[in-house]
Amino acid sequence: MRFVATLLLWLVTTVAVAVAVPVCWAQHTIVDRGGYVALATTAAKNPELQKAAASELGIQINKLATSAGYDLSTSTMSNAAGIYTSSSEFPDQFGTANGLAHDWLFTDTMAHSDASGRWTIDLSPMLSDRSFKATLSVLGVRVPSKIEVPLTDSAQSLRPGQFRAATTWGPWARVGICVLTGLFALLTLAMARSRGKTLAALGISTMIVGAAGWAGIEVGRRYINDGLNRATGNVRQVADIMVDQAIANAHQWLNITLAVGGGLVVAGVLVTLLGSLGRRVVRKPAATPAT
Repeated sequence: MRFVATLLLWLVTTVAVAVAVPVCWAQHTIVDRGGYVALATTAAKNPELQKAAASELGIQINKLATSAGYDLSTSTMSNAAGIYTSSSEFPDQFGTANGLAHDWLFTDTMAHSDASGRWTIDLSPMLSDRSFKATLSVLGVRVPSKIEVPLTDSAQSLRPGQFRAATTWGPWARVGICVLTGLFALLTLAMARSRGKTLAALGISTMIVGAAGWAGIEVGRRYINDGLNRATGNVRQVADIMVDQAIANAHQWLNITLAVGGGLVVAGVLVTLLGSLGRRVVRKPAATPAT
């Protein structure tokens, strides 16, 4: 009966670990604004993303310049934007822009709509960077005080604050699942006859979760690519690099999970060996005195 209870608790703990790892990663990297901005800032250091961003900025700013009466080619604007995106200021500014988009999606503080009813976001804080202004001023272009860019093709596809519940309950979910995971692990050890072997078993289950996470990402990437196929051109390239950065970050978490599992296995083996050695010392018969 005790073995069955231990096995059941081990299975529950394994499931809890399998839930805790992705929940904690998502909360830290996606739901948390600081984590998402850090992810975007790191991705912005990729030269391919910088090139795609420069091309897209050149297209958008050329539209603004043309509407304001300037006669400049898109390639000229893209080259000017390339100077900005390759500078040391760009990663932080790109992170700021993604922070604004995060605010739009996870809160409603950035809610605006255009005449067509499409939700928009004001990107003027990003373009107010001094180095970018200086680059454009050489070409005689002045950045407007407000630049509203549509985030959706229609008002129904996305809405401001759509994932506000994740911001509200995400931290509580992370704390709750971590506490439950630790509690079930302790109960498993308390119920087990051999704590060393059980500790090693918990390590094995943790390693299984880490390996399953790697496999799950590879399978899920196909579905992510299907979603990214709806985007084209520079936007698709930027999105690809952002996804690659998120996957690389998730791999780091899974590697840590594998390392923790391996550490538990080693600790369990050591505890088992020390326990076995201790029992041998206790059972060793006392030497018979010589007559």
